[in-house]
Amino acid sequence: MQARTDFYTASPDALKAMIALETAVSKLPLEKTLIELVKLRASQINGCAFCIDMHTADAIKGGETPRRLFAVTAWREAPFFTERERAALLWTESLTQLSLTHAPDEDYEVVAAQFTPKEMVDLSVAINTINSWNRLAVGFRKTPQL
Repeated sequence: MQARTDFYTASPDALKAMIALETAVSKLPLEKTLIELVKLRASQINGCAFCIDMHTADAIKGGETPRRLFAVTAWREAPFFTERERAALLWTESLTQLSLTHAPDEDYEVVAAQFTPKEMVDLSVAINTINSWNRLAVGFRKTPQL
């Protein structure tokens, strides 16, 4: 794949805003392992090789097990995830595939059973942020380094 425009140098002010948002997400009081699972799942759905590579590595550095990471694509069938993680992964899929799901009430209810209203908003902001990064990386063909 041929890299396209370097979005960091092409629009520094826009990327400063993205970095500020990412910094805010990193300070949210949600479990770091849960956030990495969400970032990984959204990136898988969006086909973002750069973000899949980065967030898999970040998750492992944070103590996540390879076995759980390998199972994220099949989280519904895998017994390795808590109910809270399952709710977060469900909500990630609902918001990442919004044009298909329209974030149904059933998904919202599952998330609401596991997260406070503030946590639901924080989780949604984290999902929105990784989706924004995915769109930049995929759109401009940013790839992982060997």
